[in-house]
Amino acid sequence: MTVLVTGGAGFIGSEIVALARSRGRDVRVLDSLRPDVHRAGAGHAGGWRAPEGAEFVRGDIRDPDVLDHALEGVDTVLHQAAKVGLGVDLADAPDYAATNVVGTAELVAAMARAGVRRLVLASSMVVYGEGVYVDGSGRRRRPAPRRVEDLEAGIFDPVDDIGQRLAPDLVTEDDALEPRNAYALSKLAQEHLAATWARSTGGTAALLRYHNVYGPGMPQDTPCAGVAALFRSMLARGEAPRVFEDGGQRRDFVHVSDVARANLAAADRLEDLQPSTARAFNVGSGAVTTVGAVAARLARVMGGRELVVTGEYRLGDVRHITASSERARSELGWSAQVSLASGLREFALPEASAH
Repeated sequence: MTVLVTGGAGFIGSEIVALARSRGRDVRVLDSLRPDVHRAGAGHAGGWRAPEGAEFVRGDIRDPDVLDHALEGVDTVLHQAAKVGLGVDLADAPDYAATNVVGTAELVAAMARAGVRRLVLASSMVVYGEGVYVDGSGRRRRPAPRRVEDLEAGIFDPVDDIGQRLAPDLVTEDDALEPRNAYALSKLAQEHLAATWARSTGGTAALLRYHNVYGPGMPQDTPCAGVAALFRSMLARGEAPRVFEDGGQRRDFVHVSDVARANLAAADRLEDLQPSTARAFNVGSGAVTTVGAVAARLARVMGGRELVVTGEYRLGDVRHITASSERARSELGWSAQVSLASGLREFALPEASAH
C-alpha cells in the first residue's frame, strides 16, 4: 500500500519522503507548491520533482476532488501540509484557519470517504502555550500570560503570586493545552479534527508535537523561516543575529532527519493503538538550550558577528517551552540521534558537511 505525505515538497515533508523511499515504501506526495513557502527555490513553484519512485500530485488540500484522487490506494497519511509561522499577526489568522483548519477538515472527510484509517499529524509544541514551571514549594504551575508592565521592565521570566521567579520544567503530553496565538489555535484545531475522525471512523492517529525543527532545506527569507534560519540569514548578510528579550528563552531544537524518523516510527506503530484513538507524542531532541545560545553558536561556526540582545519583546511569545519525549521513546521506539552541536554545524556550513 501507499503512504501519502501531504506537504511532501516542504522542508519536513521532503525529508520524510526521501526517508520513506530509502526504506522501500511506496510514496505519494500532495503539495500545492505555495510560492510563499517555496520562494527560496524559483524552480519549485513550476517544476518541483519528487524523489525517484515517488508519485507527485500537485493540488490544494482543501479541494475534495484533489484529495479523492490523492488518497486512491493509500493506507496511511502523514499530514505535514500547513501554514506555519509565529502566529502573532492577526492579519494571518484567516490563512491559518483556511489552510490548517479547513485543510485538515477536508482531509479527514476525504479519508473517511476513502476508508483510510491511519493518520500521522504534524502538530506542534505551540499547543501548550507557555511551558510548565515549578514554584518554591515544588508545585507544578502554568503561569498566566506575562504582563506588559513586567516585559517593559525587563522581567521576562514568569513569577508566582508574590513575585518569585518560577523554575521552568518539562511539559508532558498530559499537561493542559493553552494555545496563545492564531497559529497555535489552528494546530490545536488540527489535533481535535484528527481525534474526531478517529472516533468517528475507528481509525488511529499519532499527533506529533514538533519542537523547534531545523536542518538542511529549512526555508529562508520566507514567512515560514524558523528562528535558526533567521539567524543564519542575518549572519550570511554580515549582520549580527538579534535576539528578543535577553536571549534566555529555553527551547528544544530537533533536527529534521530525526523528525522524519519520528513520522515513520509513528506510522509503523499506529496498528498498536486501540481503534478510535488519537495519541499525542512530543518530538524533541531532549537537549534544552536557549535562543541566545543557538544564535551564538551559529555566529561562532560561521565566523560572524556576535549576537545582539535587544531586550525587545512580542506579545504572545512564550518564555520557556521544552518537553519530555519519553512517551515517544517508550511507545514508538524513537529518540533523537543528531546532537545540537553537529546539527547546527551542518546547518551553518552545509558545503563543509557534504565533503
